[in-house]
Amino acid sequence: MARWPRFDSMGSIFNVPNTISLARLALIPLFLWLLIGADELVWGGWLLFVIASTDWVDGYLARRLNQVTEFGKLLDPVADRLAVISSVFAGWWVDALPDWFVILLVVREVIVALGAGIIGLMGGGKINVRIIGKRATFGIYTAITWFILAEGYRWDWLTVVATAVAALSLLMYYIAMGYYGIDGWEQLQRGRRLGKADR
Repeated sequence: MARWPRFDSMGSIFNVPNTISLARLALIPLFLWLLIGADELVWGGWLLFVIASTDWVDGYLARRLNQVTEFGKLLDPVADRLAVISSVFAGWWVDALPDWFVILLVVREVIVALGAGIIGLMGGGKINVRIIGKRATFGIYTAITWFILAEGYRWDWLTVVATAVAALSLLMYYIAMGYYGIDGWEQLQRGRRLGKADR
């Protein structure tokens, strides 16, 4: 069975970096409303910039303030996934994102979700986030933000820049997925070896 993290006190859960991660989640509905409900691509793009910035800030503060918690390790990637999925859906809905970019992102997210589910069912635990994965996520955030701003401002040059960033970030995103697959496999193998040793 998968081992769920044991959380500490409420004070540890609501520390500074975790509060920032929760704020990132809270801003997602406003972002969706700005793009889909109000058709405010410029404001929505700048709000997504703020959301993306918090992804770097919470991790930095967690390490700087020595406030890394099990809850934070679970919350941060969940907030990332929800923010990326929401921004991809909204950006696609308002025709700000190219189809190839959306398709490759969705395929990657589906593969990761299925892989995580299989590893969990086979007795694996949570896989730690890798640096390349964090950088790829930030690049994806940046590309989506620039695509949306380019559509809002009608800046063709920014679309070209966003396309280049999107391609590079997707490459890193898929490389990170490969590393996570290896990490999950090695984790399962270690668990099997420990299980045999206990017999």
